[in-house]
This record gives sequence, C-alpha cells and structure tokens, in this order.
Amino acid sequence: MSTNEATKVTEARPPCEVACPVHTEVRDYINAIARGEYEEAYRLAREPNPFPYVCGRVCAHPCEDVCRRAQVDEPVAIAALKRFATEQHDLSLGHGPPLDEVEAKEQKVAIVGSGPAGMAAAHDLARKGYQITVFEAHDQIGGMLGLGLPMYRLPRDIIQTDMDPIFELGVELRKNTRIGVDLTLGDLKKQGYDAIFIAVGGQLSRSLRIDGVDLEGVLGGMDFLRDVNLGREVSLGKRVLVIGGGNVAVDVARSAVRQAPLGEKEVHMICLECHEEMPAHEWEIEEAKSEGIILHPSRGPQRIVGKDGYVTGLETIVCTSVFDEEGRFRPCFAPDTEDVIEGDTVILAIGQAADTSFMSPEDGIEITHRGTIAVDEHTLATSASGIFAGGEVVTGPDLLIGATAKGQRAAVAIDAYLKGIDLSTLVFEEPEELDELQTKTIDKIRPFGRDSMPSLPLEKRSNNYAEVELGYTEWMAVHAAHRCLTCGGGAVVDAAKCTTCLTCVRICPYDVPVINGSGVAEIDLSQCQACGLCASECPAKAITLVLYPEDQLMQKIHDVLSSFNGDVPGPTILGFCCRYCIYGDEETRQVVKADLPDNVRTIDMLCTGRIDASHLLRAFELGADGVFVAGCMEEDCHNTTGSHHAAQRTNFVKDLLDEVGLGRERLEMHHLPTGQCGDVTTIASDLAETAKEMGPNPLKRSNLKES
Repeated sequence: MSTNEATKVTEARPPCEVACPVHTEVRDYINAIARGEYEEAYRLAREPNPFPYVCGRVCAHPCEDVCRRAQVDEPVAIAALKRFATEQHDLSLGHGPPLDEVEAKEQKVAIVGSGPAGMAAAHDLARKGYQITVFEAHDQIGGMLGLGLPMYRLPRDIIQTDMDPIFELGVELRKNTRIGVDLTLGDLKKQGYDAIFIAVGGQLSRSLRIDGVDLEGVLGGMDFLRDVNLGREVSLGKRVLVIGGGNVAVDVARSAVRQAPLGEKEVHMICLECHEEMPAHEWEIEEAKSEGIILHPSRGPQRIVGKDGYVTGLETIVCTSVFDEEGRFRPCFAPDTEDVIEGDTVILAIGQAADTSFMSPEDGIEITHRGTIAVDEHTLATSASGIFAGGEVVTGPDLLIGATAKGQRAAVAIDAYLKGIDLSTLVFEEPEELDELQTKTIDKIRPFGRDSMPSLPLEKRSNNYAEVELGYTEWMAVHAAHRCLTCGGGAVVDAAKCTTCLTCVRICPYDVPVINGSGVAEIDLSQCQACGLCASECPAKAITLVLYPEDQLMQKIHDVLSSFNGDVPGPTILGFCCRYCIYGDEETRQVVKADLPDNVRTIDMLCTGRIDASHLLRAFELGADGVFVAGCMEEDCHNTTGSHHAAQRTNFVKDLLDEVGLGRERLEMHHLPTGQCGDVTTIASDLAETAKEMGPNPLKRSNLKES
C-alpha cells in the first residue's frame, strides 16, 4: 500500500501486479520459482500479503484475469504457484518479513472481527508497535474464511498457519465475544482503546420476497455454510434446490452434495442468469457439474411450494434477461413458462448482507442505504471519531485479497490518526500499468500450454470435505512458472554506454530494440520478453536486465561455488541449465538435482541465451574444475535462438581456456531434446571424469574467498 510515508515505485508494472489489490510482485516470485529459488519466491509472495497460504488456495486471482499470457494461449497459473511457494517454504525459517525495530506504543487498538480485513490490520498495526486486541464472536478465528468457505476448498489448518504469526506479534485474541452483546463499542472506548476497526464481514444471508420462504426446509446460504463449517448437524432432504448463480451458491451446492455418500443427494442450482452470465467463476461451475450438480440457468424463482408446512418444490419461470439496457438489475420473464422443480430443501444463496445490529445510535456511525457502514473512501474512517471500518461490512461481497487490502489501508490510516496526522493529507498511490502486448510480439511468442491442477478423484469426494485441489508437483510448478512472460522485467539500455552498433536490433528474437531519434538503442519494456540475449551480446555492456540483473547472477555463481564443502569428493562441477528443456516433458517429472552427486551444482536459467562468456569464466576463476551448459535443441528453444547463441559463446570460451592452459575439455555445451532431464546426470558424471583426468583447476581456490 502506497502512502506519503512509504511510496511505492511508480514505474510501469505488470498488469498482474496492478490488478492485485495488495500489489504482490507476481512476476518476481514466479520467476524465482522458475529459477528453483523457492524460499525467495515465498519471501516475495509473503512480503505484501499476510495470508499467502490461504490465498494460494482460495484467492479469486484477479491477477490471472489480466495476465498477458492469455493473449497467447492461457493465463499463467499464478494462484497455484503461490500455493507451491508456501508448500516449499520451511516454516522454521520464519513466516513473514523480519520485524523492524519499533518502539512499543502505549496506544491500544480494538479490531472487531478476525477475518482477512481485521487480521491484516492487526498484523500491520502490531508491526508498528501498537497494542492490538481482536474480538471474535465465534470460537474459531478467520471470520468468513472459516465460517463461509467450505473445508474442501480451504482446510482449517491452513487458516491457522497464516494466523499464528500474527498472534506471535503480540496480538491478543478474545474469542466468543460478541460486540453489541458482551461489549459495546462504547465499552471499548471506556476500556481505553484509542481506535477501533470494524471488520465483521458479510455474515447474513439475503432472502427473497416470494411465497413460501417461511416453510420448514428453507435455509439461508450463509447460515448453511456456517453450520457445516462449525460441525453442526444440518438436516437436508434427498433433493436440494439451491437458488443463486454466484460463487457462494456453488459453495452451498457442492457442500450439500457432500452431506451424503455419492449419489444419495440430488442437488440443483437455479439462477436467473444464462450459463454465460453466471457470476460464479467458470472453473467453479465446471467442478460443480463434474460432481453431479444439476444447473437450471435462465430461471427465476416464483414461489416455494409446500405441503403441511414443509417444502415440496420450487416454482420457477423462464428469465429472458437479467439487466436492462443501462445495466441495472431488472429481470424480465417469459409469461406462461412456469414449472415446478421438486425438492425437499431450498437454500437461498443469492447474496450476503452485513450485520450492523451491534451498533447503537450513540455510536454515531452512519449507515448507507445498502445497510453497510459509510466510510471515507480513502481512509476508511467512519463518521465517528477514532472508528474505522473495512471489508465486506463496507463494500458488500468482496474478494479475500480485496478485504486484505482494505485492512492494510485501515492500518495506515489508524497509524496516522494516532500520530495526530491530518487524514486528508494521506496519499495512496497506485502503480502504473505496462502497455498491452503488440500483435507482432504476440505472434513471436511460442505457445506453451497450462497444466490443470491435480485434484481428488470424484469417488473420494463423497460424504466428506477432503481438500479437492491437491497442488502442483515441483515439475508442474517449474513448467507453469516458465509460462510467465516476465512482463516489464526485461532489458534496459544505458544511453551513455550505447555505441549504436545495432547488435541488439539484429539479435532480438522479438524485434523489440529500435534506434531512437538520438541515435541510441531503445528497448520497450512492455514488449521485451527478458530472454537476455541482447544483454549478453552487447559489446559495450550497455544493456542490463530489470529481473535477475548481472550482479545477482554473478553473486549466484559465487554463492553456489562457495557452497561446496572441502570434504566433497570428486572435481567441482557447475552446470548452467535451461529449465525449459530440463523440465520440458510432462512424462518426465523427476527432479534433476535430487539425482546429482554432491560434487555437482546447477544454476537454473530462464534461458541459456542469458549466459555470457564472463559468467563461464567467472566460474573457472572461482575454482570450478568443470562447467557445462545444458540448453534446448534449437527447434525447442522458447525464443528460437537462445541455445544457438549460448553455444557460440561456449565455443569462444573454450578457445580462451586453451589459451590460458586450463583446457577446453573442462567446458561443455549440450543441446537436450525436450524432457531429457535424466541426461543431465550423465553429462555431469562424464564431465567430472574428464576433469578428474585433467587434474584440479590450477586457479587458486583462494580467489573464492578473496572475491
């Protein structure tokens, strides 16, 4: 979140980062996964977001909706990769960013609600040194994460994993404490709380004004989900009719079908919208259909039919349109199209509402005509001094990540309020977005299919709430990460160094560099695909990469070689491996590094075209006895020429090794067919034998320590 206190970078950012409400550096953590640097990926994903474990499973990922990869084939699996990063993270290393040294403050802040908005605010304010108490009405934390989201989507231990570090910051939790019943907002002020943040979420189910809603067997969607998630017994008939076409309705339907063994519950979804207009995510709808849920799109509920006070069915009518020409909700129905769908239970899942009954007129908090709390759009301050509100109690139904962002914004505003800063002076800047991909760039990007998320077989989903999505394997994650176009992470030119040699113009596989009116090379970051060829070939070294620049790569070479222990047997071998070829075959899901001997280390490259002669020479300078480069076959290379240029540089360095007496045999370049990752082990072993015959690298190992 950007403020006048901590301003975020304003250069153009990838659309995925801009679309993310907390502006996660999506591109960077995905490319860290592509390089095999999983802890770095976790750090980048966690830094702006206190709930990476939860978001990796249930985020609606607005980032994927704007992913530029979709202009080529399909969006990058951003949420699945975040989940992978969390699953690779070693929790013993710590959960979040290092805690800044801040002076503990005397001021106390009350947070009402332990959902994502409330806990995000608690997290940020606790890190600033404030004394934080969270008041939760129920016995479990997480608000609607735990009460509204089904366990088959979000296991409860995952919520706890994200929440534990927040309480480790010193945040106090008071469960089973209902504001308005056990305490009032006025009581909190009397107890010395200097500020209050209301984040109670949208907990109520909306109802319908139709006949039959009072019949036995009519349930509210949120009430049903809450009872299921709290482990309460819910009596459903054999035929369950769910009214609604949104994500909550899908959650309700899929939860209902799990209330009995496979085939014993017949669950129907009835909604006004046609299939294409249903507000639920398409993947959720497809999952519901796969689990046997029957859809009735374009039908509106007329009345709930009953007998002797109990539900027997739902009368519906064909809906011809949901919105009028101006986009207002105004359903139209076809006359004489009434029909009754038989059922024993009707669940209304047509929306959520905020419960503001805990507030009294004495609190001085204004309520909107929608029944939500009125706040200042920028600071989330209510009409009552010192009281702020955010999340669904303000916005209505919102995304998890959207509520998190509101909690973070509230923390900034509350911090300013407690410091006596005029809230009207706060500035929340938003990053600028990169330009769209041009057609000529899209045409040169090689299609690279997206893998489906592995899931629990249908026969194992009945009569239980076992998690359905199982997560990516390492191979799948690396494969998915390579689909990222590294938008905005490409090459930039130092005009002072550019000699206008035109090398970058000639070599770029995507025809991005141009010579500007000043006679200097210019690279459009919005089109550059960050393969690194121009940076490696530029004779004036005038080009650097935004993502994984030269100094980082050189440091990586140093770190990898310094990781060898003195007692490791055999020659020291370093490999530069292109992950496109190493993990390029769906049938080959082994992890190369697991099979490599202790005397071999590899550095994963997005493209071997990035490798410069200086990188290879640096490896020898730091004591490597042998170095190999494993790149793609030329016809398999994602940018068509990267592996070819890597081979040219390798041959150049081989000649240099002969000149200085090290011997060209210590350096090898290999072009591997897609999926031949097993060959890397053989390549490393053969090179180690060659290096053993040649003897140790005559360059002193002291060079490593001196560097």
